[in-house]
Amino acid sequence: MNRLLSGVSAGVLMLASGAGAALAGDLPGKFEGVTVDVKLIGGQQYEKLYERIPEWEKATGAKVNILTKKNGFDIDKELKSDIASGSTNWCVGWNHSSFAPQYTGLYTDLSKLLPKAEIDAFVPSTIKSATIDGKLEMLPRAQFDVSALYYQKSLYENADNKTKFKAKYGYDLVPPDTWKEVTDQAEFFANPPNFYGTQFAGKEEAINGRFYEMVVAEGGEYLDKDGKPVFNSEAGIRALDWFVNLYKAKAVPAGTTNYLWDDLGQGFASGTVAINLDWPGWAGFFNDPKSSKVAGNVGVKVAPKGSSGKRTGWSGFHGFSVTENCPNKEAAASLVWWLTNEDSQKLEAAAGPLPTRTAVWDWDLKQAENDPYKKEVLTAFQEEAKHAFAVPQTPEWIEISNAVYPELQAAILGDKTSKQALDEAAAKATQILQDAGKL
Repeated sequence: MNRLLSGVSAGVLMLASGAGAALAGDLPGKFEGVTVDVKLIGGQQYEKLYERIPEWEKATGAKVNILTKKNGFDIDKELKSDIASGSTNWCVGWNHSSFAPQYTGLYTDLSKLLPKAEIDAFVPSTIKSATIDGKLEMLPRAQFDVSALYYQKSLYENADNKTKFKAKYGYDLVPPDTWKEVTDQAEFFANPPNFYGTQFAGKEEAINGRFYEMVVAEGGEYLDKDGKPVFNSEAGIRALDWFVNLYKAKAVPAGTTNYLWDDLGQGFASGTVAINLDWPGWAGFFNDPKSSKVAGNVGVKVAPKGSSGKRTGWSGFHGFSVTENCPNKEAAASLVWWLTNEDSQKLEAAAGPLPTRTAVWDWDLKQAENDPYKKEVLTAFQEEAKHAFAVPQTPEWIEISNAVYPELQAAILGDKTSKQALDEAAAKATQILQDAGKL
């Protein structure tokens, strides 16, 4: 947790330093006749980058064969199946800081394949977080993720809304700074089935990560200092009750327990959701009239505080890795470098995602000087980065998530109380860690 937080702080500090790095002269290289098989994450936030693949093919003479393009959770299942069956002779794969600790045997050490100057051009602590058991397992793309609060500005500027909200709740209607205020406002704005106060991703690691950061904001821990699951605490119950109560109040869409990230992004862009905690990658999409009905009406601010005074700040980053069994690791590493180099990071950062190269941070801030919306986005996410924290750095995190999230869903849907669900989830998580020899 602290590694990534220190990384974010380092990145923020380096924004002012003007630090950068010259590209190595021997990249991207020549690989005539080579085909690189890849498994990529797909989705609105991630697709634009892949338009650069033909440029790499033209420069190197190699070809890229996309075997898979899925959401991260489905890729994770596919990678585990590949590992189990020994089918890991493809070359480049999606990776993520939350998932990486479980792939230590799958991916090779990129520090032996790429120039040191190129690795040093990244925010140092993202490289530190991408280094597991001494191996640099991935290069981070411009997809540093920590969530901030998007909201429809017009709802807060409406005089009638202000009057009615003050009369009902006793305080002024302004964009929320606490999760209690989010709850009040989400219920106030909700008019189901046409309009909802907020929404949340309701399955896979997506809801477990949101639950995790709410536990922290409520003053609790997910795992204690000995690695034991302790989220079935009073803080954990308050965290889960937040999801349960919004669902009961119909302040969120009925289908939210089946939602993943693209569903949330499309939902807010449809204009039917008032407040949306979401990733920086959606910033450009939300304010583009070609993709969003709320373009020109989007406000962004730091994520709210829980009852402990801490803000939510679950964070991580996406990257690309090269398999140990790849028949041409040099070509694969060149492709990974290409997808994470300065030009690629500028392409992604232009739409909102946060870069992981220090020089691109400087470029991004320069772009925002005459763009009020982009400036608001970067200001919000820079502030949010100060509160960022990673998931527990255990290889069992995803396996635990897969066991916990059905229990969270059971509470949200009313099949169990929050305490029953969390006690059963904690028992399952404990068993997973015991089976792994961690407890």
